[in-house]
Amino acid sequence: MYKPLIYVAVVFFLTGCQEKTVADLIVTNANIITVDETFSSVDAFAVADGKFLAVGSEKDILSEYRSKNRLDAGGKTIVPGLIDGHCHFYNLGIFMQKVDLVGTKSYKEVLDRVVEFQKDRKSDFIIGRGWDQNDWDNKEYPTRKELDRLFPDTPVALTRIDGHAMLANKAALDLAGINSETKIEGGEILIKGGEATGVLVDNAMNLVDAVIPSPDRDTKVKSLMDAQQKCFALGLTSVSDAGLSKEVIELIDSLQKAQSLKMRVYAMVSATKENLDHYLNAGTIKTDRLNVSSFKVYADGALGSRGAVLKESYSDRENHFGAMVTPLETMGEIASRLSKSDFQMNTHAIGDSANAFVLKTYAKNLKSQTNRRWRIEHAQVVSPDDFLYFTEILPSIQPTHATSDMYWAEDRLGAERIKGAYAFKELLDINGRVVLGTDFPVEKVDPMLTFYAAVARQDLNGYPEGGFQIQNGLSREETLKGMTIWAAYGNFEEKEKGSIEPGKFADFVILDKNIMEIDIDEVPDTKVLETYLNGEKVY
Repeated sequence: MYKPLIYVAVVFFLTGCQEKTVADLIVTNANIITVDETFSSVDAFAVADGKFLAVGSEKDILSEYRSKNRLDAGGKTIVPGLIDGHCHFYNLGIFMQKVDLVGTKSYKEVLDRVVEFQKDRKSDFIIGRGWDQNDWDNKEYPTRKELDRLFPDTPVALTRIDGHAMLANKAALDLAGINSETKIEGGEILIKGGEATGVLVDNAMNLVDAVIPSPDRDTKVKSLMDAQQKCFALGLTSVSDAGLSKEVIELIDSLQKAQSLKMRVYAMVSATKENLDHYLNAGTIKTDRLNVSSFKVYADGALGSRGAVLKESYSDRENHFGAMVTPLETMGEIASRLSKSDFQMNTHAIGDSANAFVLKTYAKNLKSQTNRRWRIEHAQVVSPDDFLYFTEILPSIQPTHATSDMYWAEDRLGAERIKGAYAFKELLDINGRVVLGTDFPVEKVDPMLTFYAAVARQDLNGYPEGGFQIQNGLSREETLKGMTIWAAYGNFEEKEKGSIEPGKFADFVILDKNIMEIDIDEVPDTKVLETYLNGEKVY
């Protein structure tokens, strides 16, 4: 009797003292939506060296791992760190230093905000962004008349919400050398009564942009840090910045290396000749936080400013077809150069004509190449015959564009053409993946609004009943994938982020509600409680 008891005691002692693996962080008591292959849910994970070490049941995690840092999530929902698949991260920060004109309901309100801004800032050159005449009772473009009266000597440049039109006063026009005789390719200078109205569309804006004083380094750094703070607070751990200069990319890299800028940035390089020459010679750049492996190209303008290029005339402006921002020949040359490199080509295309041209250009240049993941950014209006091109071409789309544009989009396109617009589900069915983003600061930064718009296809007042072209709504699972693993795939980063799985970066977000189960109209009010990047709490 005595010997067996000793044996049992020894076995118990040895097994009970078996050393557990040390983790930097253990999270338990959570509803963890992993977004793995099976879209499984678990209740615990362990983190070490900035990566998920193990993911599974609380019982299994605690039996295998120990840590001085334990987080009881209180049953709250955890999702992978959210990825904005198309945005303007740096410009958001710059925008935060300008006159905020988002949400203005009249031109008078625009003017009031500019006057108030100038009282505080006393700027030598007033810059603002965010107005949208489609939200006003008078939906015609404004003119510079009132700006000239208020600011006869101070240049003013106010960019439309979509970034494809600008209102400038006479002082700014004079500085840029713009008058009624000025000609521009790939844009428009609106003329009324023989004079420039002050409204500049697409490439015409470049003339004013060229005379706006460049922000100094301190302003650029503050802009990036302000943008990071705002994004972390909303659960974003990675951003795909659609169009950056070499100078800003190098600044981001230096701030990341100094560990002051922690945000992961997929930087699409603006496809200028200088940038193409430099990066195609230097090659791609890839660190844990910075990915420079793509170029951003503009095909056309925006639908709201009637710059999107359509096959047939705009329904609300006879004989107007929009304008190509980049000449067709130049687009073909860029595609040819990139097809012989390791870089992606990510092209802004809104109108059905622009989409058709870009898709065919891609197909011609890629031919038998596979897994290039070239992207169409926006893919807003697509002709029925052109959808099949998306079998190989990735759609990068922004759900809130649909709910922002739905009030007037049919006026621009007509009853038949609107059927191929904002066709998210159709694009998904053809490709198998969609990359989701916001295009902020064109739209609001909040990913919860992306989720809501993708699923409900309604505005925050529940309009329209049943949803705007609801047949092209996405499921909740599809939407979350588009904001995580598919967005990572669009950047060739699906092996390192986009899901909560062992070996991937420990980027995750704790939400106050379960967005997979609550009523869809509760999603916009869902709050981010905490944001973690590399297992480090950043919000």
